[in-house]
Amino acid sequence: MKNTTKLVLTLTVMASFAFIKPKHSEPKKINIVIDAGHGGTDFGATSDTITEKKIVEQVTKKIKSLNSNVVIHFTRNEDSFLSLNDRTAFINKLKPDLVLSLHVNTSLNNKTSGLEFYVAKETEFFEKSSEIAGKLINKFAANKNLKVSNVKTGPFYILKKSEVPAVIVELGYLTNENDKKYLIDDQEQNKIALSISEFISEMK
Repeated sequence: MKNTTKLVLTLTVMASFAFIKPKHSEPKKINIVIDAGHGGTDFGATSDTITEKKIVEQVTKKIKSLNSNVVIHFTRNEDSFLSLNDRTAFINKLKPDLVLSLHVNTSLNNKTSGLEFYVAKETEFFEKSSEIAGKLINKFAANKNLKVSNVKTGPFYILKKSEVPAVIVELGYLTNENDKKYLIDDQEQNKIALSISEFISEMK
């Protein structure tokens, strides 16, 4: 009788385990910070009435409007001034997987043109940032209308002080007529935003 009872209990326990669904761990969500450079009283690069702060804000809003499978945070969502220290404090509190800081360039030589990508040597994330910048360059290079540079280095504050991989993307030169045309063109801005959105969506 005792053996029969034990057998019944054993079978009951085994049956209960059979109906327990195994837990599947959720895939890690990728977190990205998009930093729209300048803002508010800081106009950045200018050409007549065209300003860097407005261009990067427009591109940032277009990125925001595109659905992505990553979590995107923005250092600013409107035309407001935010110090470099405030930006990096925001970034380092979040600890995202990547920071992309968007800017527009100028040069004394009006023939200088194209997108440029900067990383900082002074951080432990130099190699990872360089790797990401290289992949982002390849994404933009698919647009044959855009001239893109190789990865460059620069001791920029946002790169040095961010405690995560970070890349500055200079979207073009306001002092170059061809660059200026695409920088202020709505459709060209859409293409830039789409390239960035697709790139971060492919991150793992």
